[in-house]
Amino acid sequence: MIDHVLNIGILAHVDAGKTSLTERLLFETGVIDRLGSVDDGSTQTDTGEIERRRGITIRTAVASFVLGGLRVNLVDTPGHADFVAEVERALGVLDGAVLVLSAVEGVQPHTRVLMRTLRKLRLPTLIFVNKIDRAGAREQDLLADIRRRLWPSCVPLNAVDGIGGPRAVTRPVADPYEAAEVLAERDDELLELLVEGKAPDDATVRAVLARQCGAGVAYPVLFGSAITGQGLPELLDAVAGFFPAVPRVAQEGPPVGTVFAIERAPSGEKVAYVRVRSGVLRVREPLTFHRGQRQSGDGDVDGGTGPHAYEGRLTALAVAGDPRETRALAGDIVKVWGVPEIRVGDQLGEPEQAGVARHFTPPGLETVVRPRVPGQEPRLHAALLALAEQDPLIGTRTLAGGDTSVLLYGEVQKEVIGETLARDFGVEAVFEPSRPVYFERPAGTGEAVEEMQRQGRNAFMATVGLRVEPAPRGSGVGYRLEVDLGSLPLAFHRAIEESVRLALREGPHGWPVTDVLVTLTRTGYSSPVTVAGDFRGRTPIVLARALRRAGTVVYEPCHRFEAEVPLEAFGPVTAQLAGLGGEVRDARRHGEGWVLEGEIPAAVVHEVERRLPGLSHGEGVWWSEPAGDRPLR
Repeated sequence: MIDHVLNIGILAHVDAGKTSLTERLLFETGVIDRLGSVDDGSTQTDTGEIERRRGITIRTAVASFVLGGLRVNLVDTPGHADFVAEVERALGVLDGAVLVLSAVEGVQPHTRVLMRTLRKLRLPTLIFVNKIDRAGAREQDLLADIRRRLWPSCVPLNAVDGIGGPRAVTRPVADPYEAAEVLAERDDELLELLVEGKAPDDATVRAVLARQCGAGVAYPVLFGSAITGQGLPELLDAVAGFFPAVPRVAQEGPPVGTVFAIERAPSGEKVAYVRVRSGVLRVREPLTFHRGQRQSGDGDVDGGTGPHAYEGRLTALAVAGDPRETRALAGDIVKVWGVPEIRVGDQLGEPEQAGVARHFTPPGLETVVRPRVPGQEPRLHAALLALAEQDPLIGTRTLAGGDTSVLLYGEVQKEVIGETLARDFGVEAVFEPSRPVYFERPAGTGEAVEEMQRQGRNAFMATVGLRVEPAPRGSGVGYRLEVDLGSLPLAFHRAIEESVRLALREGPHGWPVTDVLVTLTRTGYSSPVTVAGDFRGRTPIVLARALRRAGTVVYEPCHRFEAEVPLEAFGPVTAQLAGLGGEVRDARRHGEGWVLEGEIPAAVVHEVERRLPGLSHGEGVWWSEPAGDRPLR
């Protein structure tokens, strides 16, 4: 009987072997009877054709196995930097993580970025050092690197005999004294034992390690091989023993949960992955979902940008690890059907109860996409909308002239989107070179009025007056009336507001306008001649004139960054940062290198990450997060 559930993630620098590790875990626990291979595309979690062919994980996948009365839901997340949003979104629904390193390549730059995020979240984490059977694999000096470059409180649970060869085998660490010394810094009772010269027993050290691992301040380290299976029994024991599992009991109250992934069924129906946090989730019961505010400047083909709630009823659900289960309880990950409006990031139940923050960063690049075959624009538009529903950070917007732009993290993501459009939707797409994402804010206040006009180029039987003024930062687009609601039929009011929001997707400089308040100051119509189309045609003209009078300033989103570089790389790295528009605001010596802190345009973050290894001889580490914006220079 399953009485506890645990959701864990597999995280790694690309090519460290995390998908192979997932296969081995499923094999060792009897879920599959044959090991798949990344090289031949036969793994369980990389199910997409693109994933199999490229040998990389793109979408978050969920697999389950059982350890006694514990069900473990294993979330295999992407390792490529272009899909970091998938990784960070998954972290919000996890109870623990396994960070995979290669015993050959060791601590790589992206490994340190992932570890920093895990430490920031205080997410309980095990470190698994893979590939001990490969030539060049290391043990003691790699453990020293892990403690120096990831976190000092890392405790090995096993050791390796014959490392670097096909017969490498693991064995338990015999002496708990070394582990006790590492852990005593944060445990007074253990420290007292050591001061008194007493040797703590294995059970005491393991209990302290479990507490500190659960608090996210110490990290068990295991060596092994996903190919040979060495170290896997110890890893499974550690998963069951060190991570805080959730009791699987029916709780009173409405269900609360988080939507963290979307996929499409073969029929085209939308399927959502939900992490249930409390309550009981059943089919055919009324549910309330909440959607938060999107990032300022994000485009969206369906126009839905504001926070709102919507109702839904599930037509079916499937609990991960037990498809026969008819209800989902706290801790479960469940696939649900029957809610067409559902999107990634939506909260089931009250948002404050779900307890999930957005840790992922918005994309900094944009590309215009067109169909290779003329006439397929509507199909392309619908396909991009479907992709945006699966990943809300693939924002899209319609440009003047009808073209569609897509927000991106990097060029690999662009290639994957192109291949997905061709394979899943039958549309071959052509992408323009990527460009940075900017947005506009009004610099002042501007007003304009256009009266009804029967003749001429702008002949519309509608009177519209609008005032544009700045709104508080982060407020997005606001709209209000300074006329009586009864001055127009409701259909005409809707036409004006919809036209305002649509027109603000492209301001005077060609970028979305945000943090703006638009006020309807004057209206007029002639019944029965005037139709809603007159207001839809008149409103963008009036709004454009008001924006020109107010003036707009183009802004670029910025990141706050921290970079660790070797001593000799200080000059080249700071020069490169300055050349890309960055500002180094603090530089300090740290160990054998420098730590640089400052601000840089979000659009060039990926370029810095691309160049940093060459400038720092592969030793540089980059970390950044959104930190406001600044006027475009």
